[in-house]
Amino acid sequence: MEEVVLCGASAYSRKFYLNEEFSGLPERIKEELNILCVLFTEDVGGALQLFFDGEGQLNFRTECEENDFFYDEIGSVLKIRQIQRTKRELLEALEMYYRVFFLGDVLEED
Repeated sequence: MEEVVLCGASAYSRKFYLNEEFSGLPERIKEELNILCVLFTEDVGGALQLFFDGEGQLNFRTECEENDFFYDEIGSVLKIRQIQRTKRELLEALEMYYRVFFLGDVLEED
């Protein structure tokens, strides 16, 4: 199965993108994703994408245009780690949402 982009932002176009397949997410979650992505690109530059792999894991991908001397490659790695640490519950909930509604996994009760 191929990857599915959840959302992204670009410091170049100064835009945020949310995949319309995820329009069913609560507004609060969509706003939090918007803030997360835009602040990331404001801090380190370049572009950021959050995407699900075939297993349903949420991944981060950053890139920059050639000769973009303002892009902070080391800062991008550190910022992603910070987001993964501070937004762990959000990221895990998004993975659960994707696995249930897109991959058809069944939740098991404890």
